[in-house]
This record gives sequence, C-alpha cells and structure tokens, in this order.
Amino acid sequence: MKKILALTLGVAGASAATAAYLVADHDTPSPLFASAAAQGAEPVTIWRAPGCGCCDAYAEYLRNNGFEVSVIDDQNFDDRSVEAGVPERGVGCHLAMIDGYVVSGLVPSEIIERLLEERPDVTGITLPGMPANAPGMAPEKTGTLRVYSFGPDGVGVYSDE
Repeated sequence: MKKILALTLGVAGASAATAAYLVADHDTPSPLFASAAAQGAEPVTIWRAPGCGCCDAYAEYLRNNGFEVSVIDDQNFDDRSVEAGVPERGVGCHLAMIDGYVVSGLVPSEIIERLLEERPDVTGITLPGMPANAPGMAPEKTGTLRVYSFGPDGVGVYSDE
C-alpha cells in the first residue's frame, strides 16, 4: 500500500507543473499512518523559506513516516501563513495545506494523523516557531510540544504531547 499523502513545498505563484519535485516513494506506510492512507487523504502543499535546513529534515521525517514528499521554496511563506488564518504569533517554520486544513510548523506526524482522523471544526493547527525538540530540528520528537488549533472560534490548545 502506498502512502496517499504527498507534500509539495511551493513558490508563491508557481504552479505544480513548473516546479521541480523531489519525490520519495514508500511502499509500506508507517503503522501510525495506516488510517490516513485508508481514508484516502488529500495531497499536502507546503510553502517554506528557500534553503531551510529544518524544513528539509522535516520533509525527510515525513518520508520516513510514509508520506510522498515534494519540496518547492516560497520566500513569503510567513505572509501566506497569516493570509491562510494562522495567528501572527503562531506562525511556524513553514505553511502546509493538508486535506482542507492549514498546518503551520514542524507538527509531529501523529498529530497530523489525529487532525485528519478527528476532522475538528477548525481552520488548522500550528506549532509556532522552531522548537528544538520538534521533528526537523531534532532527529525525532522528544519531550512535550504544544500544538494550537485556530479558527473562527479563536485559538486553543489542540495537543500538549
């Protein structure tokens, strides 16, 4: 079974057809993601600052968890994040659109999986900044990371794991 989620990192205004893709193919998804694959999750689009090493490491982390990943740069990902609804103080390392949700920052894969399974009535989730213990900053998530949800009803804690 192939992982259905794909990750595209984009340049503002550039189409996927004109972008260069780095695609990882994984025949067997991690058990963490089996339910997302079974649900037929939509592709993921991520905008990130050019040359961001932690975003590259995060993309590899997602590949290692069964995602198909493409990378494209966007110098203005932070402006795009705020336009997408991410609270200004909640902007993360990059911006992602995942199956109708906004995901900002180095959110651990199990929290993305939970979001896609639960389908809460929120615009999205964010892990603000670049926490040193987040996937992409560390070889794997360690300790506690506080992920916030945001939407028309305001901002709240989505996960404190």
